[in-house]
Amino acid sequence: MVALRAQVAFRDVPAKLEGKAVTAPPRPTRIQPVPLATLIARADARLSTGDATADPVSDVVVTGATLRAQHVLPGDLFAALPGARAHGADFAAQAVASGAVAVLTDPTGAEHPAVRDSGLPVVVHPDPRAALGPLAAWVYGEPSLALSVLGVTGTSGKTTTSYLVDAGLAAAGLTTGLIGTVETRIAGNRLASAFTTPEAPDLQALLAVMVERGVTHVPMEVSSHALRLGRVAGTRFAVGAFTNLSQDHLDFHPDMEDYFQAKALLFDGRSAAEVVCVDQEWGRRLVREHTTTVSTTGAADWTASDLRVSLSGEQTFRVHAPGGRTAEATLPMPGTFNVANALLAAAILDTAGVPIDAIVEGFAQVRVPGRMERVALGQDFTAVVDYSHKPAAVALALDAMRARTDGRVIVVLGCGGDRDSAKRPLMGAAAARRSDLLVVTDDNPRSEDPAAIRAAMLAGATEVPSAERGEVVDIGDRRRAIVTAVANARDGDVVVIAGKGHETGQEVAGVVHPFSDRDELAAAIRERLGTVTE
Repeated sequence: MVALRAQVAFRDVPAKLEGKAVTAPPRPTRIQPVPLATLIARADARLSTGDATADPVSDVVVTGATLRAQHVLPGDLFAALPGARAHGADFAAQAVASGAVAVLTDPTGAEHPAVRDSGLPVVVHPDPRAALGPLAAWVYGEPSLALSVLGVTGTSGKTTTSYLVDAGLAAAGLTTGLIGTVETRIAGNRLASAFTTPEAPDLQALLAVMVERGVTHVPMEVSSHALRLGRVAGTRFAVGAFTNLSQDHLDFHPDMEDYFQAKALLFDGRSAAEVVCVDQEWGRRLVREHTTTVSTTGAADWTASDLRVSLSGEQTFRVHAPGGRTAEATLPMPGTFNVANALLAAAILDTAGVPIDAIVEGFAQVRVPGRMERVALGQDFTAVVDYSHKPAAVALALDAMRARTDGRVIVVLGCGGDRDSAKRPLMGAAAARRSDLLVVTDDNPRSEDPAAIRAAMLAGATEVPSAERGEVVDIGDRRRAIVTAVANARDGDVVVIAGKGHETGQEVAGVVHPFSDRDELAAAIRERLGTVTE
């Protein structure tokens, strides 16, 4: 068996993982080895030594962790976790060949021939997914303790709030990381994001890289999946924050209460400070004696007044902070829901020690990809790309656009496949009720029949009384749907391309095709203006 010895002080990890998939997460360049025996004891796990030729566990040290066999590096603990379609134990042989020194798995995985015959120590835990986060944190030196990790959870607004927090930190001169749906950033260097919140070992390695590169503060989106599946176990949050809750992910959660309880895990003591928007009852349920509250509709620690909206959608308002502090804030994006996001971000930043002047300076400069993002090329109508892909988010986005135009609202909207199907008619109804022309189209159908997804949306749209809805058309081809919306726009209208936001691909039948709503909208506008270039 390949094993690393305790006398090895550090291990160098290549910056680029030769021969690995390009999606392999970053690792810190130097890692202090951790004895496997220490990990077993701290995780309250039991050891199965595999075959009789296995080296004594006291000689084995761990220098990394992963749950993907294709990302294993020599010295890694390989987590063979049970899954919906396969068990990680099926890939144990690949992990062994790549240099894994131990396997973490459940009792079922421990009996798998590839694990049992691997010759490696097998760490058995009844819930290995729950154990993996703390184990990975210990392997990588508990990096969250050296950072101010600022976690944001909720249904809508996580990305915008995280970008607002990042902008305020930057205005204060701090070195930041960023982890979320759109991207991961390490001290200004961008990485694509595979998940809103990375898997536990990837997250701990990423945080360790941030520590190495001088990052001090990390705004981070925290999904309900991440909380329920233990991806953030082992992470200590300086601040945990909550935006709102509305229907989403009911393909994963059995009901809204379960969805809420997953979100509430961020407030189970893992966050040193807690900030909550109390505009909904969901948020009010999270409030405890020490909670910092935010509201756009009532009394709270942080509120806003004197809201003014320009023709461009830019909003100016007065921030009211604890202790009688006030500041004038400018937000370059429309929607009162973004005022709520900004107040939440301000409270997070204040808790993290950022002066209020730096907070509002950062807000004025923020740009959030695919979130109420304007595409302005000289056309006589407003064109916006937005990631709204939940019924409540669609309603809020379109209400914001309706409030700033005397013209028509034209909407292009689809729903993703292999996701919460119950929200499809609700999204269709929300969009039809708020638009003068709704073009129902494809989003990411994934493995589902695109026509069936659109039919569910159209069913919801047509349930809206005809006097309360605009024209509804069905155009499956998303590019043609966008062209149709632009072609129908008149002076003063608003065109909203909703659902995909920042995404640069469209997944159809398991294949991701290049597709950007921003690029397609810009191309359609240029074609209409007669400014198409080679």
